[in-house]
Amino acid sequence: MKPETAQAHREKRAVALSSVAAAVFLMGFKLAIGLLSNSLGILSEAAHSGLDLVAAMITFFAVRASARPADREHPFGHGKVENFSALIETLLLLATCAWIIYEALHRLLFKTVEVEASIWAFIVMGAAIVIDYSRSRALYRVARRYNSQALEADALHFSTDIWSSSVVIVGLILVRLADVFPQYRDWLLRADAVAALVVAGIVIWVSLQLGRRTVDALIDRAPEGLEERVRAVIAAVEHVQECGPVRLRTAGPVTFVEATVRVAPEMPAGMAHEVATRVEEAVSRLCSDCDVTVHVEPVTSTDAVTGQVRAVAAEMGLSVHDVHVYRMADGYHVDLDLEISGHSSLNEAHQVATRFEEQLRSRVAGLASVETHIEVVPGLPDDQGQDVTEAHRGMAEEIRRIAEAQEGVIECHNVRLRRIRDDLYVSMHCVCPDDLPIEEAHRRSAQVEGRLRQAFPEVTHFLVHMEPEDQQTARAIGYTGGGGIGR
Repeated sequence: MKPETAQAHREKRAVALSSVAAAVFLMGFKLAIGLLSNSLGILSEAAHSGLDLVAAMITFFAVRASARPADREHPFGHGKVENFSALIETLLLLATCAWIIYEALHRLLFKTVEVEASIWAFIVMGAAIVIDYSRSRALYRVARRYNSQALEADALHFSTDIWSSSVVIVGLILVRLADVFPQYRDWLLRADAVAALVVAGIVIWVSLQLGRRTVDALIDRAPEGLEERVRAVIAAVEHVQECGPVRLRTAGPVTFVEATVRVAPEMPAGMAHEVATRVEEAVSRLCSDCDVTVHVEPVTSTDAVTGQVRAVAAEMGLSVHDVHVYRMADGYHVDLDLEISGHSSLNEAHQVATRFEEQLRSRVAGLASVETHIEVVPGLPDDQGQDVTEAHRGMAEEIRRIAEAQEGVIECHNVRLRRIRDDLYVSMHCVCPDDLPIEEAHRRSAQVEGRLRQAFPEVTHFLVHMEPEDQQTARAIGYTGGGGIGR
């Protein structure tokens, strides 16, 4: 165990034990004066102090248990004991409040109890305020220093007593005023019960705040705002190109941080280890007591992710285009167009897209999201078709003539016509200059198709394949009838 850790455990145990002693004294003192004065306000404070005693004892044992080191059955340590003890304290406080409210309403509505507001009643409540103030400050100081939720919960108990004791004193003063203003005696005598209700309200409010924070810790809710600060310090470490997923959880005073950092692929293993060490040190300086685990992986370029997306599509027999990859803090976000035959139903197309996205998520590392746009591509039906080029030779020649009349088209060849069911499909190859920009080739192929559609409206689909003049060295550019470059 580190020396600073051992010192923290000693301080926490010492302040928790002193709280037990203070709670014993206050409970006995309030109980004795409450019974003598018959004050429900003081008796409720005695019960509250009794709860403080139970809470202080639970805190003391929880602090001792949480100090035990991690073992095989508890690899993350025993820090959750502190969170669990705070939950028990919350439930005990709420149970006590229920009894105080019941008794106070009974006195207000059904019976009147004479309360003796003696000097001893004021003395005990004044002493309680002084002791509660000193204990709450001591507990808060140690709780904040070592991030102990159990000690903070105990401090909340004592700080709540300060306000509730002040309310009880106000109630006792009003009871004393009943002799001075006899016309208001009935109402002033009920001030003690009203004070008890106020005490219960204060305790309930504090208990709910404590309970919410305790439940957050037990269900591993990440501390608010901590992830952003962790990412900021990681990004500032030299040679860290980006910060990947970050996971946070708390167990008692300890915050567990699991972070993925990405470095250059060519970085040597020894240097990558040094980067991970510097990341751990940077995060440890941010958190007072934390356990940091750093996973180092090579950064993946967006081009590599694009290649993986196209590879997955090819394996599934699918075609994609307009693939855009964005690298962000939480990983890679992919947007793409998935080409689906127009003969598919909406349900079939959706199922294909879903399977494709599932494959991407399982195959592409660091993929945070994928957005698929289904683009309808007029495809050939599954029915067996018939080549009718010879039967429509005149039409084929006219198609060739119209295509070659287009500016920038050197030659049109391989014009083929196919009849499938009652639909007619036409495909052709158009030769263009080698140095023609791809955007210009796209524009001219669209113009060719537009003229052909005007001339032959009975054709279901035209496929214009644009290719460079030197086919031996250049890769062909395909065009689909939807107006985009085919891939």
